[in-house]
Amino acid sequence: MSRTDYQTRKILLRTEIQRDMAAAAVRNAPLDDSRPLEFVLREEVKARKPDQNALMWVGPLADIAEQGYVAGRTFTAEVWHEHFKREYLPEEFDPELCKEGYRKWDYTPAGERVLVGSTTKLTIRGFALYLKQVEAYAQTELGVQFHANPKGLAA
Repeated sequence: MSRTDYQTRKILLRTEIQRDMAAAAVRNAPLDDSRPLEFVLREEVKARKPDQNALMWVGPLADIAEQGYVAGRTFTAEVWHEHFKREYLPEEFDPELCKEGYRKWDYTPAGERVLVGSTTKLTIRGFALYLKQVEAYAQTELGVQFHANPKGLAA
């Protein structure tokens, strides 16, 4: 007899009540040799903050759009953003870097691969890694110098 799909549960351990709930969930979880459940216990993965996104646009992407030349021309921040997503978004879901449901690629009905990944689906850690890769490329390959205080640029 096949069991029904198990609904994903997230329990944050803050009090004894949540610890008891987690223990009960494990104790009552179905055992299944062919479709075992995975039990993961880790620190809560924080979603990235909206201000990280704003700082990316007025900081690194603005500097790259202004200073980054390839084949004698510059590109808009939007074009660079699309380029960097293709290059530096994680290829696969990683719970430390991505929010639940993340995927980088999908396919059209014609079978063409399209980028669907978004920086909004990154965790704080994932977004920090992404920006580190973007900045390293911009400095080493394009010679971009970043402004020290991107918040000051928006004012």
